[in-house]
Amino acid sequence: MKEFEINIKAKRYNSITELDETERKLLEAANKATATSYAPYSKFNVGSAVLLENGEIITGSNQENNAYPSGLCAERVAIFFANAKYPDVAIKAIAISSAVDNKINDAEVYPCGACRQVMVESENRQNTKIKLIMGGVKSIIVIESVSLMLPFTFDLDKMMNM
Repeated sequence: MKEFEINIKAKRYNSITELDETERKLLEAANKATATSYAPYSKFNVGSAVLLENGEIITGSNQENNAYPSGLCAERVAIFFANAKYPDVAIKAIAISSAVDNKINDAEVYPCGACRQVMVESENRQNTKIKLIMGGVKSIIVIESVSLMLPFTFDLDKMMNM
């Protein structure tokens, strides 16, 4: 047996004003997207914004359904739409934000496991890192690669070569 450690480097900001202009615009788009969320069951509105290599920003929001788990998270809504509209354009960054009662939450929000897997596969598919900005009013965390959020990713290529 060999024990090993996994470390993740992240940056924490106390305000959106501390972000650079591109990151700020992306997080503002995610904040705005929370208003289009359909979350009558959880009351937890999530918005996401995807920055593409061509400069386009695609937004998405969580869409719940009474027949749980038929809904979809904000991150996957934005990523899948971006991939459908611009199939050959790489994703540079993704911002996510959450709100309750139309008020952006103070703490940052983290992607669920399914969204992490989709983001990592997007990163692997395009063979470039995707920055992840997890926003809140009083706390924002930025990591340089979504793969840091899921170190033991499901990777079919690795599994088929075992």
